[in-house]
Amino acid sequence: MTRRLIEQFARTAPPSLPPPELETLTPRELEVLRLMARGLSNGEIADDLVLGEATVKTHVKRVLGKLGLRDRVQAVIFAYQAGLFEKRADAQ
Repeated sequence: MTRRLIEQFARTAPPSLPPPELETLTPRELEVLRLMARGLSNGEIADDLVLGEATVKTHVKRVLGKLGLRDRVQAVIFAYQAGLFEKRADAQ
């Protein structure tokens, strides 16, 4: 349900310029943020990026810290507002 709600928001939200805070993220952290925005869990992100789950947790913590966010929900909202959402081909 949450994933559908996020996808609906992404379809209706107006495009905006990427916030400058994104420049503080490493390429891997940006990749983790994009996967978080798709609703993937730490375990799913680890599988997708072929990383250990502890490494993913470290990346998530750093993303939240660098962007000044308190939790994954805020990270997902930030990613959508920044235009980082990439609609999957298999999404309905």
